[in-house]
Amino acid sequence: MTQASAPKTSESFNLKDLARDATVALTIQVVGVVLKYFVEVLLAQWMGKTEYGIYVSVISWSLLLAIPAGLGLPQATLRLISEYKVQENWGSLRGVVWGSLQLTLLASFLVCCGSTGGIFLLAHLGWLTYSTLPFLIGIGMIPLQAFVKLQLDVARAIDDIVLAYIPSRLLWPGLVLLAGFVLLETHHSLSSSLMIGASSFMLLAALLFQFWLLQEKVNREIEPADPVYSWRGWLEVSLSLLLQVGIVELLDRTDILMISAWLGPEEAGIYSAAVRTALWVTFILQTFNMVAAPSFAALYAQKDIKGLQDIVSTVAIWIFWSSLTVALLLFVFARPILGIFGTEFMTASWDLRILILGQVVNCFCGSVGYLMAMTGHQNQSTKVFAWSAVMNIVGNAIAIPLFGRTGAAVTTSLTVMVWNIWLSFLVVKHVGIQASVFYRPTQSS
Repeated sequence: MTQASAPKTSESFNLKDLARDATVALTIQVVGVVLKYFVEVLLAQWMGKTEYGIYVSVISWSLLLAIPAGLGLPQATLRLISEYKVQENWGSLRGVVWGSLQLTLLASFLVCCGSTGGIFLLAHLGWLTYSTLPFLIGIGMIPLQAFVKLQLDVARAIDDIVLAYIPSRLLWPGLVLLAGFVLLETHHSLSSSLMIGASSFMLLAALLFQFWLLQEKVNREIEPADPVYSWRGWLEVSLSLLLQVGIVELLDRTDILMISAWLGPEEAGIYSAAVRTALWVTFILQTFNMVAAPSFAALYAQKDIKGLQDIVSTVAIWIFWSSLTVALLLFVFARPILGIFGTEFMTASWDLRILILGQVVNCFCGSVGYLMAMTGHQNQSTKVFAWSAVMNIVGNAIAIPLFGRTGAAVTTSLTVMVWNIWLSFLVVKHVGIQASVFYRPTQSS
């Protein structure tokens, strides 16, 4: 009989363990970000700004539509599995792992059907400014993106950072790079349709590899038990989180999608390079969230508010000062860094600098979004994200026609600042802790 790993008590969450796990996560994150950035640079050079802009737009739409296809289950399983481990409720744990896969499959099928009809309708109305073929091919990526998000968070919840992130962060970009090189050599050009199809196939390969390893780990390390399926309870949690995650994803991609609609794929491709570069500021924040989010849920379930405050305060320091260093380097060397994509991308240097300011505030506030979601206060944070999304859409609708890409950068950066500061106050009110980098918890004797 296999033995399940013992649930962590509040004493188990020490900074040494966190630092060790964070080191592994940071290594994966750094290599993944560098690899993805390298792939994006090469694709921009190989495809040209127009085809690359179409490729980026389709990928953005597939990621956005993967949110409803996932039904909010990735974030729900991350929280529920952490809670079930504390409770040693192995039947419900196994049930939520396999039940979430079934629900995602059903929802993905419905979203793909609706998306196909939507594309043909937009084409019939003449609202698509370029070929429908890349978008039709991109529909196949929607369920793949949904399953990647789900399996990633299931692996995080069962304490396997390597299994969670290597398939999507390292294996997939590496396979995409290989496919792009082979297609360029054989076809002597690289269209958006060809590259989207290749990216989808490579994502499927990475996904199946991750699924096999995940199944082996669950069977090996989780106590054998008959799965318990609490469909209604899971959906109540997941659908609440779905609304929040959908709004956040919309916030992340509104600027690129609206630039593509108003200014065309060329401007969207150039602006996308600035967006991707600005995300370097937050990769340390994302790294610690990768490790700490399950601990947030478990500590809160144990009512260990002091332990939660200690972890949050320590992580906030590690996040902010390292992120500020990255931000300063990117701010100073914005033009030559964007020049790696191509000389035409250097025109987005001030867009990049503006976006960096918003991400610095994001890192200053810390893990406020995860703290609200992992402690069961997603309904309160959803309101914040909803109002921020309205602000972002209205702001971009006004600023893009007037100021182009720079207007989008200003609007996006201000929106990031607003929702982070707002959530910081809500974390104090509802969770009972301070997430700011400058807060110092009182040390017990």
